[in-house]
Amino acid sequence: MYFEEFFVIRFLDKAAIVTPEDAVKPDGSAANPWRLCSLQQVEEVKCLLRVLPIWAAAVLYHVGEKQQYVVFQAMQSDRHLTAASTFQIPPATYAVFSMLTLTLWVPLYDRAAVPFLRKLTGKPGGITVLQRIGIGIALTVVESLISAAVEQERRRRAPGGGAGAVSAMSAMWLVPQLSLAGLAEAFCAIGQVEFFYKEFPENMRSVAGSFFFCGMAAANYLNGFLISVVHRATEGSPAGNWLPEDLNKGRLDYFYYLVAGLCALNFVYFLVCAKWYSYKGSGLEYK
Repeated sequence: MYFEEFFVIRFLDKAAIVTPEDAVKPDGSAANPWRLCSLQQVEEVKCLLRVLPIWAAAVLYHVGEKQQYVVFQAMQSDRHLTAASTFQIPPATYAVFSMLTLTLWVPLYDRAAVPFLRKLTGKPGGITVLQRIGIGIALTVVESLISAAVEQERRRRAPGGGAGAVSAMSAMWLVPQLSLAGLAEAFCAIGQVEFFYKEFPENMRSVAGSFFFCGMAAANYLNGFLISVVHRATEGSPAGNWLPEDLNKGRLDYFYYLVAGLCALNFVYFLVCAKWYSYKGSGLEYK
């Protein structure tokens, strides 16, 4: 990786060089670990720095993936199974379509997609782990754009009545964006876990596992920050607050377009990082 070759190696390797001022114990360890480090410690720090740019892109993926107001959209949409039915599907139930897509796609990918892609690319996994992560990030852009289009239609068909008026649009129109969310998670989230486990050495596997969840935690904080910024920036605007309690009086579609833009920028950033990344022990750059 460019960052590793021109910065990390020249800088961090000096931490393992023994100088006359460094005291060494009889067992060979450093008397002052803040002045002298082992080669293993240096390599561990290098490993962390190598994956940090990819990890940052994964954090931004989680930001886009979590910015979905599906439950609130379903609450203000027609949730009847049929026009004559009195039963309404609970709003939170629609999230099952995302889980269902994820559950169905994982075995389908391993059994059908990987053998087909293996014949095309000649790679054992069909496509690289970074390519899978990139596909997942790209899908979040499409997901956000579809979410914005669906919200525009839901809002257009909403009556001009009181607060919380239910739109005439069927809540089943939320299924495409939910399915894309599940598909994006199947590519990106699972790809992240595999990427970290492959790129970290065996003695750092526990760190590799925690990296994924640290990314999700960081994304939650960024989500809260983004929503706060949107609330403050749009509260006094001519269009009004984008994210009020009553979606019919807000502009959730604008918010989805904003998220789509952020995800698109993240995708470009990821492509730049992936282009210069070298897999551990391969010496081959991602193309």
